[in-house]
Amino acid sequence: MRDRRQFIFGGLVLFIGLVSLLSVILNIDFWDFCWPVGLILLGVWLLVRPRYSSLESNLVIRPLGDVHHYGERPLRDREIWIFVGDIDFDLTQAEISRGDTTIRIYGFVGEVNLRAPRAVGVSVSSTAFITDGHLWGEKRDHFLTPVRRVSEGYETAERRVRLEVMFFVVDLRVDQE
Repeated sequence: MRDRRQFIFGGLVLFIGLVSLLSVILNIDFWDFCWPVGLILLGVWLLVRPRYSSLESNLVIRPLGDVHHYGERPLRDREIWIFVGDIDFDLTQAEISRGDTTIRIYGFVGEVNLRAPRAVGVSVSSTAFITDGHLWGEKRDHFLTPVRRVSEGYETAERRVRLEVMFFVVDLRVDQE
């Protein structure tokens, strides 16, 4: 699969469509069953995986709240799951290793801000129903359209950061100084 985020998003939309179709055909309200089961599964998942919610691990789970990365801390590959909240990455003083560093963010509604030095190549991709994008000073709103942009000199940069975002609604801001 070329893009795991599109697979997850497509599977979720397919599941919702199939459950809705079966509800109409069989005249049964499956949502009365699906919502409680979904909440139970989410609760079990959150209880069994608490060790992954620290900022030092590769996987950060924050159902509600914000995630920040500031200062001279090393930047590692990271996957962030958030329901509602803001994610701020100020990489102007961060220790970024050579090669690619990937930050994947999954959420429902939120704001994602990334600031990076000009010497670092930045690649941004967003899959969302609504993306309010402010990328390198250019504002563009996207509805049901994936966003893919790279900074100037990304391919030749010694240090590269790939930001991959999958939300329902996201306010995405990327700047380099």
